[in-house]
Amino acid sequence: MVEARGLTRRFGNRWALAGIDLSLEAGDCLAVFGPNGAGKTTLLRVLAGLLDPTGGSARVGGIALPGGAATRAQVGLISHHTMLYPALTVRENVEFSARLHGLAAPHAAAAEALARLRVLDRADALVRTLSRGLQQRVSIARAFVHAPRIVLLDEPYTGLDATGAAALTTALAELRGAGAALILVTHHLEEGLAIATRLAVMRDGRFVRAEQREGVDPAAYAAEYRELTAVAG
Repeated sequence: MVEARGLTRRFGNRWALAGIDLSLEAGDCLAVFGPNGAGKTTLLRVLAGLLDPTGGSARVGGIALPGGAATRAQVGLISHHTMLYPALTVRENVEFSARLHGLAAPHAAAAEALARLRVLDRADALVRTLSRGLQQRVSIARAFVHAPRIVLLDEPYTGLDATGAAALTTALAELRGAGAALILVTHHLEEGLAIATRLAVMRDGRFVRAEQREGVDPAAYAAEYRELTAVAG
């Protein structure tokens, strides 16, 4: 589903990605931890087809990057920035995305996505009138509306209350069950360890630690993670 070999991305003289290798199968969830500036968001943006890689190679859903619209059609990107249209209603935002992806029944698809995130009751409200947490739910619904095969999540729980967080966790489990591959970027170890099948710690554009989630002791992992990130500070 997702494969990268020696993936790099440079901004001027700075290497945001300095040689990333990864491989994810259907149903996998990779949790990526790391300090600010490690390159985590850049990695997601490259895999989403929003940034061209500088070097190396990557395939997303079988399509070599940069893949343009073909890559974006398979990907759902969730950011801590909602990137919604504030002057449109909740329903209009999600329907617009459904239409962009060429769905045959955009109205029904939008309603299903909003119901999944437990925000259908606010469908006719203008986005600008919603709280930050409700806007985040709408943003997630928009990212899920086309049933993406690859889901890229950048701090997706930011701003969510308990209801929104539970709805997101349930939706992610459903997507994985349907065969989607997930990459979750988060600063919260507990959050990532709870849903991941694979783990990685990123620093200075590289994975400095990567492993299967199974068998990892959360307390020991947290202590070792603090040591790794302390070196970065």
